[in-house]
Amino acid sequence: MEKATLDWANLGYGYTRTDASYISLWKEGEWDAGVLTGENTVTISMGSTALHYGQECFEGLKAQTAKDGSILLFRPDQNAKRLNISARGILMPEIPEEKFINACLQVIKANLRWVPPYGTGASLYLRPFLFGHGDNLGATPADEYMFCVFCSPVGPYFKGGLRPIHLCVSEYDRAAPRGTGALKIGGNYAGGLRIRASAKDAGFDDCIFLDAQTRTYIDELGGANFFGITRNRTMVTPESPSILPSITRRSVMEIAEKYLGLQVEERPVPISEIDDMVEAGACGTAAIITPIGSIFHGGARHTFYGDGQEVGPITQQLYETLTAIQCGEHEAPEGWLVKVT
Repeated sequence: MEKATLDWANLGYGYTRTDASYISLWKEGEWDAGVLTGENTVTISMGSTALHYGQECFEGLKAQTAKDGSILLFRPDQNAKRLNISARGILMPEIPEEKFINACLQVIKANLRWVPPYGTGASLYLRPFLFGHGDNLGATPADEYMFCVFCSPVGPYFKGGLRPIHLCVSEYDRAAPRGTGALKIGGNYAGGLRIRASAKDAGFDDCIFLDAQTRTYIDELGGANFFGITRNRTMVTPESPSILPSITRRSVMEIAEKYLGLQVEERPVPISEIDDMVEAGACGTAAIITPIGSIFHGGARHTFYGDGQEVGPITQQLYETLTAIQCGEHEAPEGWLVKVT
């Protein structure tokens, strides 16, 4: 199939309308079969709970072109599981895992010309989302729900490719203890928009949030999870009930242990421990693996590998191994890849 006319190697991380998306409706206790549509809009009631009470959740996952031309989808079963955790958390109906994966496959197959060619560094990003709609007024769960999947070809989340980013520790909190911080719902992101914009206005690429209860432990970035590499080759990543459980982070932890021979520790990480780290990174579906060059905290700037200007060797290895797995060029643990075509 002839590809769409795009500058694939220089794509930003933004929305490009593609040919088809997927919509399925839940009503009277069950999901319909779902359909593909050429529209990129939906029509809902003004009383929809998604608009007034934030009853919605979403996911993000990517498809890549392998060297042999096949299309590979990375760990969609884990996205399905996480979507359902979010749905349960705000009283929405779950999406059967088979239905979730099938919807993603339908959308990819209907948009093959938008899947970036192999070697361009770009990918096809899929956005499944679920929300409450219908004629509602009170602060109660909706009676009807809509599950949709659309896609867009994207380049790097942080501009400039694999380069160190620079962060500041936010003085504000992302999520309350024992709240909804671990759910992938819009409200968790809306609350951080102003905070992240302020960080960027101050010259940083993003901010990093501390735990809201003690403000001493690292939680996560505004749009990604955190990891650090210590001098003794230990990968340290935060354990917290208030952060989004990143599928990419979980994958990176397995790669670090299985393929790179690192010791991996998932535990509460005090912000003071950044002094013991020689490398640090951000990871997520959008960010993939992005090296952190520096963190500004307590009036001082802490730099990592190469005085914050270079990509550390372990971070580089993690990035190369993960992206090679996603493109089918490296051995993948069982079940990590679903072949689309």
